[in-house]
Amino acid sequence: MSGLAPGSRRATWLAWALQALFVMAVVGGAFWLVQHALETLRARGVRSGFDFLWDAARFEVAEGWLDFEGSQPLWRAFLAGLINTVRASVPAAVLAVVLGTLLGIGRLAPHRLVRWLCAFYVQTVRNVPLLLQLLMLYFAITHLLPDSTEAIELMPGVWLSKGGLSMPWPVSEPGSFWPSQLDWPERGSFNVTGGAALSPEYLAVVLALALYTAAFIAEIVRAGIGSVSAGQKLAAQALGLTPGQQLRIVVLPQALRVIVPSLTNQLLSLTKNSSLAVAVGYPELVSIANTSLNSTGRAFECIAVIMAVYLALSLLTSAVMNRYNARVALRGWQ
Repeated sequence: MSGLAPGSRRATWLAWALQALFVMAVVGGAFWLVQHALETLRARGVRSGFDFLWDAARFEVAEGWLDFEGSQPLWRAFLAGLINTVRASVPAAVLAVVLGTLLGIGRLAPHRLVRWLCAFYVQTVRNVPLLLQLLMLYFAITHLLPDSTEAIELMPGVWLSKGGLSMPWPVSEPGSFWPSQLDWPERGSFNVTGGAALSPEYLAVVLALALYTAAFIAEIVRAGIGSVSAGQKLAAQALGLTPGQQLRIVVLPQALRVIVPSLTNQLLSLTKNSSLAVAVGYPELVSIANTSLNSTGRAFECIAVIMAVYLALSLLTSAVMNRYNARVALRGWQ
């Protein structure tokens, strides 16, 4: 900001100060509301407060990256639920962006059949509720796939069955930190053993979130590509670029200025939609909170934790995407 005029610097600092005051006011108001609600509950003889988070959970978490036992405190159970939420949301977001980009490009393809197929997918998936799609995928995985004893080998070392998806996974030798070999799953007489296993619940959640969000991202990509002027495309053709090079070098970099802001909204929606995973029994944040609520009776506190965590995830996602959007916009003007 050293190159700015004194008046511009004062305006910038004033804007930052106002934003800081607004954030402090919002945080202070939220803190007051929580304290007021807790005092009201105590006055009515209802146990309240967040001290229950240090009590033993007395329930297990079926899967996840964080090892958890029922004797551990409830805050660790919420942490395991948060990690499971991120564990499902991040792969789903990556798949949704890749698939949505391909669908958006396909909707503008010169081949009529490709355009119709992509349009049919987008219009169908967008107009079917996500919860219904999630339940349909879970039913398909758990009822239509073969048993673990007859698992399908998709490729060497990758097995798919009602029990989920098993794949090779790097493991380290005792006393070593870095993985030194792959543990390959094998189909046995009763089950598929070895490697890493992804549960049917996890697969259904990731696929449902990815397939549903991809339909909306496809329309965003289509609109972004359509916003690039025809002159830019003609100039790329005049340079002798192939259609793929035109799209990759000329069209998509300019379309990102239109795509990224709307894409941010879809990624935020995907993260919040992951709460529907409770419908198929995947132990994410809302599922853990429901179990904690039933065992402790602290409804207000459990809901407050859910709200705070999703707010933090949304703000983090927005911050990352806004920073990326600023880089895209700057690159577009250079």
